[in-house]
Amino acid sequence: MKNWNALSINVLDCLKSRLSPFLIYHHWKHTQHVVKIAEYIAQQEHINEADILLLKTAALFHDAGFINTGTEGHEEEGIRLAEKKLPDFGYTKKEIEIISGMIRATIIPQKPKTKLECILADADLEYLGTDNFEHIGNKLYLELKHYNPNLSLEEWNEIQINFLQSHFYHTAYCIHNRTEGKIKNLNQLIKQTKNLERL
Repeated sequence: MKNWNALSINVLDCLKSRLSPFLIYHHWKHTQHVVKIAEYIAQQEHINEADILLLKTAALFHDAGFINTGTEGHEEEGIRLAEKKLPDFGYTKKEIEIISGMIRATIIPQKPKTKLECILADADLEYLGTDNFEHIGNKLYLELKHYNPNLSLEEWNEIQINFLQSHFYHTAYCIHNRTEGKIKNLNQLIKQTKNLERL
């Protein structure tokens, strides 16, 4: 019998106490949000409760690797942590393999292969098509500046424009409900960049 409540408290407490304070984007609240939005998208996609539990578990661990490592390879470190912890909470080897696949689906560029992997990939980047895009993007910019202090706002905007132009959603829910917002955010960024160039 899986104990989701105990697991989520355990992992979130670990993230709260052990994540570096400069991780203002990859913060425990980001993990909490991805768990919530992954469950919501899954419900819209008519996923059964057993699979939703696996999906929420993958969301819980998808950025947990930041506890022990930097940006590169944090997904594999998150998988290692999940493999170590999940058997104690009633997860089978097969379920942990499915969870590992979902975590790998969040690696950029995203290449999800299954329905559940598509849902977690979309949940992780759902904000691209929301009104929170600028606010969340600023958090990511400040976090990346910790690794690269010379990263200018102009360079960051260029990175975001290229990313938005190459990104696409994988689930019917996000395609129908987030693509339009993402295009709006992209156009806004392009407009801002042109305005800066005129100065």
